[in-house]
Amino acid sequence: MHYYRYGETVFASLLPDLPLEAADRPAAGTPGLFLIDRDPVSGRSSFCVSDPRQLAAKAEDVSWLDPSRMGVAAPALPKRIQHTIDARLLRAVNIRHPRWTDFAAAPGIQPPGRLRVNLLAVGDVGGTLLTALKLLGGDCIESIGICDLNQKAVSRWTAEMGQVSWPWDYDALPEVEPVAAGDLFRCDVFLFAATRGVPPVGGGVRDVRMAQFSANRPLVEQYARQARQAGFRGLFIVLSDPVDPLCKAAYLASNQGEDGRWDGLGLRAEQIQGFGLGVMNARAAYFSKRDPRFRSFLTDGRSYGPHGQGLVIANSLTHYDDGLSRELTDLVTTANLRIRELGFKPYVAPAISSGAMQLLLTLRRSWHCSSVALGDVWFGVRNRLTAAGLEIETASLPAPLFERLRETQALLREII
Repeated sequence: MHYYRYGETVFASLLPDLPLEAADRPAAGTPGLFLIDRDPVSGRSSFCVSDPRQLAAKAEDVSWLDPSRMGVAAPALPKRIQHTIDARLLRAVNIRHPRWTDFAAAPGIQPPGRLRVNLLAVGDVGGTLLTALKLLGGDCIESIGICDLNQKAVSRWTAEMGQVSWPWDYDALPEVEPVAAGDLFRCDVFLFAATRGVPPVGGGVRDVRMAQFSANRPLVEQYARQARQAGFRGLFIVLSDPVDPLCKAAYLASNQGEDGRWDGLGLRAEQIQGFGLGVMNARAAYFSKRDPRFRSFLTDGRSYGPHGQGLVIANSLTHYDDGLSRELTDLVTTANLRIRELGFKPYVAPAISSGAMQLLLTLRRSWHCSSVALGDVWFGVRNRLTAAGLEIETASLPAPLFERLRETQALLREII
């Protein structure tokens, strides 16, 4: 084990001869920061370490969901560092990231206390999301700024939400107020719910989400570049479809320098999350409650992957049944079509289950469903924010399930 000092901070590392001042092993305590050296373009610049093999791997991919499949041996670590990993207090920092010194000793992405949230677009999804956050978010949200091209919609929602309160406890719920487009990144959390067009009901489009990619990509890239210019250090949340490739598009656009190359001066990968998996997980629970064959999902099931094609629902991790899991996955991926067949746009459950509920769980540092950077793709997984950074759930995955995850990873890589 090697130890280094930068300023007043001591780092541990498996790497010898780093261009830093060497340090003695601390006589007491354990460094909470661990230096790694990886391609800075693909993957997170820092993360919460949950398995020692994550410190030795050369890159991130779906094998991180089951460390036994990572293809590297667990490094020998001092007991004190292993205890720090077990307590989820060790943060890995990629020394090859151009700004590693800026964020290495800084607090986590999400500061404590009640936060400021800014929401772009208050259409069907945005308005429903706003309502849910107003009612449910008083413990962790101080205020919500709203911005939309339709100023009348902003005025309407500001007034309507201002008239929602508990009698005699008028400050219990978050305040809602307009925010100018130029001030969107004066916040702790930015919610991107804008869209340039949803295929009409009855239009015959089967994968409605992917049909929106070409229209929504320039839009999310515009705001990702604005986040770069603002030096934004909070959470950048994508709710518009398709959330997973739009997250990657935002990351790449934010980090594109004047020469067109990646420069690492924009949003870090771990700042960006896509909120689409929550409703797929909720739909799996909905069908599992109505069919006893799927009942195991309610206690031991998982959802992985994108909000759409490539989704993977596992009926159980310990008693995985590939046939049942694929049947349940098909029910979930087509559930939105059932609402469209009734003549409605299916936006209520996504806005609440994927949007409001997952955001509140994120802010409360609880396990939630969202798409996060997993190497060169954004991949829906169970994850949480910790004091040491973003932690992705790991588990022992059956071979057929893991193969489905590899297929989804390949599918996402083809999109962008």
